[in-house]
Amino acid sequence: MRAAVYTRFGGEIDIVDVADPTPPADGVVVQVLAVGLCRSDFHGWHGTDPDIVCPHVGGHEFVGRVVAVGGEVTRVRAGQRVVAPFVCGCGTCEPCRLGQHQVCRRQAQPGFTRWGAFAQYTVVPYADVNAVVVPDGIGDTEAALVGCRVSTAYRGVVERGRIAPGEVLVVHACGGVGLAAVAVGAAMGAEVVALDVSAAALELAGRLGAHHLVDVTGVDDVGALVHERFGGAHVSVECLGHHVTAANSVYSLRPLGRHVQIGLFPSASADFPVSRVIRDELEVHGVHGLSASRLPQVLDLVGSGRLDLLPMVSHTLELADVATALPAMGRFAAPGVSVVTRLD
Repeated sequence: MRAAVYTRFGGEIDIVDVADPTPPADGVVVQVLAVGLCRSDFHGWHGTDPDIVCPHVGGHEFVGRVVAVGGEVTRVRAGQRVVAPFVCGCGTCEPCRLGQHQVCRRQAQPGFTRWGAFAQYTVVPYADVNAVVVPDGIGDTEAALVGCRVSTAYRGVVERGRIAPGEVLVVHACGGVGLAAVAVGAAMGAEVVALDVSAAALELAGRLGAHHLVDVTGVDDVGALVHERFGGAHVSVECLGHHVTAANSVYSLRPLGRHVQIGLFPSASADFPVSRVIRDELEVHGVHGLSASRLPQVLDLVGSGRLDLLPMVSHTLELADVATALPAMGRFAAPGVSVVTRLD
């Protein structure tokens, strides 16, 4: 098969022929139909993920058609079109037994702990737990996005943030997961406020349902702005992964509000306004994806038309484009989401 392979962190990505994967006993091989380029893939290529060993194939946000099935798999059959979460839970550890596969103690992550989907074929591990059949009415592009950005945003906004109709949802940074959070919040009936320094990103947020578009370029006190204009946020979601925007998110909250941290920090620790958390009895939630058991809920939203993901997609690519498009993500040059839809 053809795959996008890098042999050292930050090095060239080559499109080369490699061996086809074979299914593990508990897994399936899928022909990749579409795969998104996510900033987590960029960070992995850059060398910030300790699970990645070179040579490596990234890509964790994909939809595929099952072409080979391991001997222990009972729920999945060849020919089915499936999506899997980027955190594939084992199904048997304590978090998995509680239905929280996204914090599995034995998790496997295509594109990180094993080769991923920037290739013509990839493996879904623990397939009986993680391979979720995609309804016929949902296109490959939308289905691929459900595997990471959209399901992660759903976990943050709906499950952790517990957004309610009419509540104010503030989204800090409108990259891929931020745009997904905007779309999910709008689908849930929230009053969505999108913040960014890019006019193009804010324009996309508006197309995805944001009610208020705020350019925070040069704003010294983002929290004060949110309180003055919107009365403060009930739920505030940080989607960049920076201590300044995380603090802005906390300061944006009204008393008893919920801060949701989705953005990945480049370091293990950072300054955080704990005093405000205590003073206003705020909730602080981390998000590490969504359990496969709840992916059907997200697919139902997409299939019903309540959650329209196509406005997020700004570029469709070929597999060969990964070699240049993935490193280019470090320049934040292109708003929206890029999806590889041609892998032959």
